[in-house]
Amino acid sequence: MTNETTSAPAMPRLNEPAPAFDAPTTHGRKTLEDYRGKWLVLFSHPADFTPVCTTEFMGFARRHADFQAIDCDLLGLSIDSHYSHVAWVRNIKEKFDVEIGFPIIADLSMQVAKAYGMIQPGASDTSAVRATFVIDPQGVLRAMLYYPMSNGRSIDEILRLVKAMQTSDAYKVATPENWQPGEQVIVPPPGSVEEANARVASGEYDCVDWYFCKKSL
Repeated sequence: MTNETTSAPAMPRLNEPAPAFDAPTTHGRKTLEDYRGKWLVLFSHPADFTPVCTTEFMGFARRHADFQAIDCDLLGLSIDSHYSHVAWVRNIKEKFDVEIGFPIIADLSMQVAKAYGMIQPGASDTSAVRATFVIDPQGVLRAMLYYPMSNGRSIDEILRLVKAMQTSDAYKVATPENWQPGEQVIVPPPGSVEEANARVASGEYDCVDWYFCKKSL
C-alpha cells in the first residue's frame, strides 16, 4: 500500500520556527540566521523572465525602502540558476529602470522551496508558486500567503500585514479588517463578567458590545 502522505509537499506551520536555509543568492550566501533580529518577507515566484513575476519584483523593489523603514528585509526565491537571476535583475534595470536591491535565492535543488511548501503539485512540479512567508525577528513563521501562478500579489497588503503584526506584538491587541496605522485597534475580549461590566462602564473604550471594543493607541 502506498502512503500518500509521503509524497505530499512539506508545509511549515504558523507560530513555529521557520525552516532553516543556507542558500546562494544574488547578494552572496544567505541563511535564516542572517535575518535574526529583523522581520523577513521571504517570497517565491515561478520563474525569471516572466511578465507577472517581473511586475511583482518591480513592486517589491519600489516598496523596498518602506519595508526597511519598519525593520523588515525582503528575500526572493525561484527554482532558477544564479546566472539567470543576475541576468534578470540586469534586464529589469535596463528595460524598466528599476533596481532590485534585495537578494534572490537560486534554488535549483528545490531544497528551500520544498521545506517551505512552495512546490504545489496541482500547480507545477518544477516551479515554485507565488508563496509569501512573514518571519519575525525570533525566526518564527507568522504568516503565509499563496497566490495562483496567473495572478500577482499586492505588495501594499504584505506591507500592511507586517505593520499590523508589529502593532499586535507591541500592544497586545488585534487589528480589524484592512486596518491601517493610526486607526483604532481591537482589544482582547474580557475574561469575566466583572471585567466586561467594568470595561463597558469605564468609558475608556469604544464599545459596540462587551466583547467588541476598540481603542486608539
